Amino acid sequence: MHPIDTDARHSRRAFLRRAGHLGLAGSAMPWALSLAAMGEAAAATATDYKALVCVFLYGGNDYANTVVTYDEASHAAYSAIRIPQTQGGIALTRDAALAATRLAPTTALAGGREYALHPSMTAMARLFGAGQAAVLLNVGPLVVPLTRAQYAGVNRSTYPVPPKLFSHNDQQSVWQASSPEGATIGWGGNIADEFLSSNGNALFTCISVSGNAVFLSGDNALCYQVGTGGAVSIAPARSGGSTFGSRKVNAAMAQLIQQARSHTLENEYNRVTARSMGAADTVNSAIGAAYASGTFPASNSLADQLSMVARLIRGRSTLGAKRQVFFVSLGGFDLHDNLIANHGGLLGRVSDAMAAFQAQMDNMGLGNAVTQFTASDFGRTLSSNGDGSDHGWGNHHFIVGGAVRGKAIYGTPPPVSVGNTSADADQWHVGQGRLLPSTSVDQYAATLAKWFGVPDADQLRILPNLRNFGGTANGMAYPRDLGFMTS
Repeated sequence: MHPIDTDARHSRRAFLRRAGHLGLAGSAMPWALSLAAMGEAAAATATDYKALVCVFLYGGNDYANTVVTYDEASHAAYSAIRIPQTQGGIALTRDAALAATRLAPTTALAGGREYALHPSMTAMARLFGAGQAAVLLNVGPLVVPLTRAQYAGVNRSTYPVPPKLFSHNDQQSVWQASSPEGATIGWGGNIADEFLSSNGNALFTCISVSGNAVFLSGDNALCYQVGTGGAVSIAPARSGGSTFGSRKVNAAMAQLIQQARSHTLENEYNRVTARSMGAADTVNSAIGAAYASGTFPASNSLADQLSMVARLIRGRSTLGAKRQVFFVSLGGFDLHDNLIANHGGLLGRVSDAMAAFQAQMDNMGLGNAVTQFTASDFGRTLSSNGDGSDHGWGNHHFIVGGAVRGKAIYGTPPPVSVGNTSADADQWHVGQGRLLPSTSVDQYAATLAKWFGVPDADQLRILPNLRNFGGTANGMAYPRDLGFMTS
């Protein structure tokens, strides 16, 4: 299908879907909010348990100092562009600390290319060495496969580019929902749509421990939010709580906000409130006791979120869950300045938190059933602005779990260039070392969705740009399954 036709059809579908949602909200609100009805569109059945955990790095993580080019020739080029720290630049030194996180994939990369992780990511490096983690190079939003010449050209009908590149809010949304800011449906939620009928309570299919996330909103699936301490309770619902210093007032308030009313809207509001209070009770019953001190790293907000995800997974039977999609996040990656001072600490938190979570999944016998994966607004420029890097496009990401075909580096290693030194560099750079993605988010998502159990035919419905991938373009293969997950 022609790319412009694909976009138009997707837009019409989105319009009709949202119009339907508005109609339901206005004339059939009780049905629209019925959890039983949410499973009607499910197309897949699950008998075992699986979960996906999206770890979103807000601000646009710097790819070049996360997965660091390590072989002598490439590191020399990287250092020349970024300038060594001893000279006031942001290039990491090829020293013993970097050697300690050098990646030794089972299959060596072509051309002698090598990579290491930031020295603060020792836990992630251990997961990689144990075969429980993989790296995916140069992935980002694409509508169709692109070369640099096509990106720079004017033929946008044949070679469309993602909307509003380099904008934080928009690219966060494009990553999560294939559309810029204002999108209402994410691919995580649409993956969950497939399995709503497999879960005893559809409300607990998509859970965020990081506030509202469009990633978890499906055509039918809702984004249920919890905090790091458990369910977010309505005040009168808190067990043993008091209102205005009185438990009797508290009990009376709880009764008032749940009792049946004669007015349709008031009654529906109270029904939703009662359901929310019941859901909170179920969640708090499911999560049980917190993990012992030291199980997850302290003073690490991402670890706190992943600890709650682990507790929710531990209580999956109480929640009636066979398939779940989770969302957690860490901010602070918009490092136009202070990259050397701040980036290592952030990456250390990511590495330590994800490793601790994987250890708990292994302890529960679910190491092969739960997969974590990272995402971010965009990558950043390879060229330095003096003390940091600026907004980019393609980025390097991690996939962690027992079902990952780990100890491997997937994707195409980009040349270490700012984009004007060779034909190869021209292919994958769009200036200042901004990577033009060689792998699309849709391919990334489709590989995860296939492992999760989504039928191949339904992936085209979930991922609107996937129909433009799956073949060969510009002399390169763009498979829908990138191969980093076991079947």
